[in-house]
Amino acid sequence: MTIRIGAGAGFAGDRIEPAIDLAERGDLDFLVFECLAERTIALAQQAKLADPASGYDRMLERRMRAVLAPCRRGGTRIVTNMGAANPRAAAEAVRTIARELGLTDLKVAAVTGDDVLDRVAGLHLIETNCTAGALGDKLVSANAYIGVGAIVGALDAGADVVICGRASDPSLFLAPLVHSFGWAMDDWTRLGRGTLVGHLLECAAQITGGYFADPGHKDVPDLAHVGFPLAEVEADGNAILTKLEGTGGAVTRATCTEQLLYEIHDPSAYIQPDVVADFSHVTFEEIGPDRIAVRGGDGRAPTGKLKVSVGYRDGWIGEGQISYAGPGCIARGRLAIDIVRDRLRARGAEIHEQRGELIGYNSVGSEPDPAIPEPPEIRMRYAARCTSQEVASSIAEEVEGLYLCGPSGGGGATGHVREVVGVASGLIPTDDSMPVYEIFEA
Repeated sequence: MTIRIGAGAGFAGDRIEPAIDLAERGDLDFLVFECLAERTIALAQQAKLADPASGYDRMLERRMRAVLAPCRRGGTRIVTNMGAANPRAAAEAVRTIARELGLTDLKVAAVTGDDVLDRVAGLHLIETNCTAGALGDKLVSANAYIGVGAIVGALDAGADVVICGRASDPSLFLAPLVHSFGWAMDDWTRLGRGTLVGHLLECAAQITGGYFADPGHKDVPDLAHVGFPLAEVEADGNAILTKLEGTGGAVTRATCTEQLLYEIHDPSAYIQPDVVADFSHVTFEEIGPDRIAVRGGDGRAPTGKLKVSVGYRDGWIGEGQISYAGPGCIARGRLAIDIVRDRLRARGAEIHEQRGELIGYNSVGSEPDPAIPEPPEIRMRYAARCTSQEVASSIAEEVEGLYLCGPSGGGGATGHVREVVGVASGLIPTDDSMPVYEIFEA
C-alpha cells in the first residue's frame, strides 16, 4: 500500500495553480495546504476580534472553489490549517462553497482546541522574559501547536476536508499517514519518518526549486511554472519525493537537503507534539528524474510539552520611501535620511527603534565597498517603531515633505503605517483533551 500525499501550499499567499494541477492529475490520496506562520495567526485573531465571522485564511474560498470538485472526483481528501483563528467559520465557508458546487455529500471537519488564551496568564515567554499575563490588554492570542490526534479522529470519522487552526506543520502530513496506515502512537520510528515527509513537503515549492534557485550557481528550469511536490509513502514511512511530469522546477538531492535543514535546531532532535524526530541518518537517493528516495528517519518519545505562540500588540511602524536618481544620488539620499532624523529628534517623537537606509545600496548589511561605482538610482527608506499611531503616521509625512524641503530630484514618495503584532513563545504541558473536532455535512 502506497499513500500519495501532495503539498497544495507552503504559505498563506502561495500560488493556486500548482495545487489545482495536483488535484486534477496527481492521483492523490491527500492534498495538504500549510498556510500559517508564527505571526499569521495573531493577525487572524485580530481580525476575528473585529468580526467574529472572520479570522480564517483570506484565500480559503479561492482555493476551495478551485480544488474541491477535482479532489472529490479523484477521491482526494484535504487537510489544511487555513482555519487559522476560526476553524469553525472556515468549515462553514467550505460547506457553502461545496453546496454551490453541488457537492452535497461532502463532510467537512473543524479541529479546535489550539486556542489556549484562557490558560496562559502564568506562561513564561522566552523572548520577553515575562509572563503572558504581564502583557495585559496588549495580549491578542495564544495558540498551541497541536499534534495529529484530532486530525486523525476527523479522518477516521470520514471527513473529506479537515480544517485546523495552529497545528504543527508536519502534523498536517503525518496525520493522514497515521490514519491510512494505522500507525501506533508509540511507533516512534514511523512517526519520525512521517514527520520527515511532512517537513520536506510543508514548504511546497521550496523543495521543487523555488527559494533554492540562484542563477549561475543553482539553476532551476521553468520556475514560472514550478510544480508543487508530492510524496509516495510506504507503510514503513520511507518515501519517494517527486513532482508532476511537465511542471517546472526540479526535485534533487540538493533541493531535498536544503529543505531537510530548514528551520530545525538539531537534526537529531526535531521536537514535535507527537514525537521527537531524528533526521541525523536520513539519506536521499536519486532514482530517476525528479524522483528522490528518502530513507533513514527515526524518532523517540515526545517531551510532553507543547509550544505556544503568543501574539501581542507591540506599537506601530511608520515608513516612508522616496527615490533619487542620477549623479550624486547616494549623497542626496543620505541627506534625506539626516533631515528626517533631525526633524524627528527636534519634535521629541517617542520612538523605540528607527532606521534610515538606501535600498539597493546599504539596506541589507554594512556599507558597500567605496570602489564600487555609484548606482544610477537609489530609494531612501525611513522606518520607525513607535508607541502611537499618530507618531508612526508622522514618519511618512516627513518623507513626503522632502519633495520640496529636501534634496533635489526626489520622486515617487510613498508612506505606510501598520500596527505591530509581536510574537513570543512558551511551553505548556500536553493535554489530550485540548484538540477536538466537529463534523459538518455539506
